[in-house]
Amino acid sequence: MSTRITQDPYMELETQICFALYSTTHALTRAYRSILEPLDLTYLQYIVMMVLWEQDGQTVKEIGQRLHLDSGTLTPLLKRLEASKLLRRQRASSDERQVNINLTDEGKALYERARSVPTQVLRATGQTVEQLMTLKDDLVALRNNLEGVDAEDAGPESVQAARA
Repeated sequence: MSTRITQDPYMELETQICFALYSTTHALTRAYRSILEPLDLTYLQYIVMMVLWEQDGQTVKEIGQRLHLDSGTLTPLLKRLEASKLLRRQRASSDERQVNINLTDEGKALYERARSVPTQVLRATGQTVEQLMTLKDDLVALRNNLEGVDAEDAGPESVQAARA
């Protein structure tokens, strides 16, 4: 027999924004998985490719900053994309620590096949473009607020650095 412990509605799972975000992200990732399967891309590989389709020839650091991914997560993704012949990784001659990422012809050609992905995702959500853009804006504002809280918790120097 189960026993209810909490009487506080704010301690119930269904009232938690973190759970709503987690479960929605999980559902959205599943939707992307079936949409991206014909392209032979995972969701993370797809967003890396999106960044490169917007601007080819970026460094690993630039891609990581844009996607909020650290190099420990990004490097294996880039290696798999390189093994799939979609991009090339090359150390910069001016600074051996810097790795430049360039799309191959195959990576550029994949763009045309991927152009239908946003429409397919929109259809899968059952939402309008306007609803999704409002949601995206709200989520970006939430992320920015949360990142600001982290900086404030670290002290005044971090706040100034984060705002610079």
